Amino acid sequence: MKLNLKLFLWALAFGFTASAHAAAYQPPGDPAEVKPLKVGDRAPTFTVRTAKGDNYLFDPAKRVKPALLIFYRGGWCPYCNAQLSSLRNAEPELIAMGYEVLFMSTDRPELLYTSLKEPSINYTLLSDAKMQAAQAFGIAFRLDDSTFARYKAVGLDLEATTGETHHQLPVPSVFIVDKSGVIRFVHWNPDFKVRMSADEILAAGRAAVGK
Repeated sequence: MKLNLKLFLWALAFGFTASAHAAAYQPPGDPAEVKPLKVGDRAPTFTVRTAKGDNYLFDPAKRVKPALLIFYRGGWCPYCNAQLSSLRNAEPELIAMGYEVLFMSTDRPELLYTSLKEPSINYTLLSDAKMQAAQAFGIAFRLDDSTFARYKAVGLDLEATTGETHHQLPVPSVFIVDKSGVIRFVHWNPDFKVRMSADEILAAGRAAVGK
């Protein structure tokens, strides 16, 4: 009975690790100071929206296949567009490995596809405009007022693209979550110009599923 109680308490604590992380997370003003979840952590539960505006619930306790999550800034970002374009041929192979491939953007739902240079892509794009997922994974940071104003002066109004006033962005990141809801791979870089290549993502995907 004591052993079972210990196991129960361990599982309870493990299950709430990511939730506690999200609740305590305060987006810093410097992308280099984000605190992403690590390999071995349990992925958080979060709700984002589809292009139709419907809620999409990511529940690590109910996974039936591994997930590969790619966080990018938005369709307005040329580096994000380049990364998404480079993954055109990699995504089918990832799906063949059994992955659910999810692209997480700050764009509000109606802009998810229309804001891209290639709006005809068939990726599963999800709107994390409220930054719930990015905060839960510990990769959200807040633009200072001068940077926000500078972006707006060159035609990028983040309040218009997100529909929110939080002035937050995610550090571009890749997470692999296995079927049990545990994070098996993490990549992030505070330099938004640096992204994982399609080959690197495929290699990470193969390693995570043992292929």
